Amino acid sequence: MGETVHNRIAMLRAERRVSRRELADALGVHYQTIGYLERGEYSPSLYLALKIAAYFEVSVEVLFALEEFRRIG
Repeated sequence: MGETVHNRIAMLRAERRVSRRELADALGVHYQTIGYLERGEYSPSLYLALKIAAYFEVSVEVLFALEEFRRIG
């Protein structure tokens, strides 16, 4: 098992029509950080993970997982 944290940030952003820059501004991070997170090149701190989940109004478990998410549909 690797140390990759999988996430649904890109999916939620697209679904809610939020740009990387808008999300970054709301979270107080650089917009490139959002790209790194979405590509799995960076794992968020617990604090940042909780802020992202709160922004999208979902639980952390909906947004992040240690295993790849199953495809929907």
